[in-house]
Amino acid sequence: MKLRKVSAAAAAALVLSLTATACGGDDDKDSGSGSGGGDTIKVGIKYDQPGLGLKEPGGKFSGFDVDVATYVAKELGYKPDQIEFVETKSADRENALARGDVKFIAATYSITDERKQKVDFAGPYLLAHQDLLVKKDSDITKGTDLNGKKLCSVTGSTSAQNVKKDIAPKAQLKEYGTYSECIAGLQSGAVDAVTTDDSILAGFASQDQYKGQFKLAGLKLSNENYGIGVKKGDTATVDKINKALEKMVSDGSWDKAVKDNFGPAEYKNEPAPKIGDIKS
Repeated sequence: MKLRKVSAAAAAALVLSLTATACGGDDDKDSGSGSGGGDTIKVGIKYDQPGLGLKEPGGKFSGFDVDVATYVAKELGYKPDQIEFVETKSADRENALARGDVKFIAATYSITDERKQKVDFAGPYLLAHQDLLVKKDSDITKGTDLNGKKLCSVTGSTSAQNVKKDIAPKAQLKEYGTYSECIAGLQSGAVDAVTTDDSILAGFASQDQYKGQFKLAGLKLSNENYGIGVKKGDTATVDKINKALEKMVSDGSWDKAVKDNFGPAEYKNEPAPKIGDIKS
């Protein structure tokens, strides 16, 4: 009798085990088949540019580039929670696209002939101008005043090289990894000026910790047409993004994004450029 009871108990345990395993298998299959919300799109942005692409302390992303990227991704069929923003620094943008790390990049990506050899561009979606950010009491008022001065920009950016080549050949270039480092250098006196697009500089100058310390020189040293970078040869995605940008301009979302992100800095933006008119 005792042996029978043990056998019966063992059999019952075996049945329960098999049943639990079967149920577990079904659960795993169900969770894995939820493909509706599983697809994501990786988009390259900057993490350290207030007003354009910024990762805030709480993990939220903000800025004009972020708004543009979110709108474009929506038109490509992705909801905000399906977008994975990936940091793409200036020096690594072409490589990130070539490796397939991201689907597209919206990161103050100025269109140049050199870059067009490596990536394709949609847009442009903003026309900015290269300018200088200096301290409020600085005597730098024009480009040639940079001769003998320490000029900062980020590694991989064309801004500082343009100044040294065409405007102030005796400027001392200082290249840092991020614009945040350049701004900190300007605040401490390690550099005399920071150069990049006026939209970027205006974003930094409007931050609470810097308010009242800096000023834009107001120089239009170049025209910077921001494009959305796409892997070379992916013309289908370029066409889709261009249509999305055209819609963003026509429905008023572009103007709203400009006001929301640049308004506090009193940045005087250019009108929306003609989408698809890719100029260097």
